[in-house]
Amino acid sequence: MPVTDATTPRGAEDPPLGLAVHREGPVAVVTLSRPHRRNAIDDATLLELERFFAAPPPGVRAVVLTGAGGHFSAGLDLAELTTTDVVAGIAHSRMWHRAMAAVEFGTVPVVSVLRGAVIGGGLELACATHVRVAESTAFYALPEGQRGIFVGGGGSVRLPRLIGTARMVDLMLTGRVYDAAEAHAAGLTQYLVADGEGLPTALALAERIATAAPLTTFAVLQALPRIAAADPGTGLLLEALMSAVAQGSEEAKDRMRAFLDGRAARVSPHPDGSSGAAT
Repeated sequence: MPVTDATTPRGAEDPPLGLAVHREGPVAVVTLSRPHRRNAIDDATLLELERFFAAPPPGVRAVVLTGAGGHFSAGLDLAELTTTDVVAGIAHSRMWHRAMAAVEFGTVPVVSVLRGAVIGGGLELACATHVRVAESTAFYALPEGQRGIFVGGGGSVRLPRLIGTARMVDLMLTGRVYDAAEAHAAGLTQYLVADGEGLPTALALAERIATAAPLTTFAVLQALPRIAAADPGTGLLLEALMSAVAQGSEEAKDRMRAFLDGRAARVSPHPDGSSGAAT
């Protein structure tokens, strides 16, 4: 899987890839590149995702994950489900679990751009990302229930944490489809923007994320989900330990000195810091 800079075009002779990657400085833009299949994810693409997120290129501090064409992903490419063997089915689901874990618990925060179909395995992939930006064209569904199968890419763990178990039950049993506004109101996405604004919004967020201190990024990606899943006493202890580790770093001390000396921006309701109360 080649990684190019922002100005390097793919040649006409290059073979089609399930995944395309280019760099925007410290941000890698990863694109599901199967528009002829509405970016349905086959095994080769899934393994490319796992390899990329298991070892991102040096210098990458954040990732934007998007889909080519008008859709994020219509889910698992059902052509991959060619066997009814239970053991093979378990192995296939566990392969998805490894790939989704590489996204969620990797070394870099992931901002996804959701447009068009975000269905089945595509929704499971979106749930593994950390910040979700939806365009007004996005729609969401879990058609597995209507097709006699069950989610297998981690959706039964991640999606209820975002929208609640009852909403997932409804999606699976009735075949209900959420539009972009319904999903946003349910808590699935953090940002809802106009058609065509998803990628620039995600890039701006990723560039901001890329400036975070490495220890803070580690704490948010690795410690926070486990604290949230722990019992309160264990979670508070983990929080105290992670807080002490983070604030003891030299970078944290430098950043605090910059704030106290007036060299760092104060919290503002405007991205450019033009106004707002000091904290």
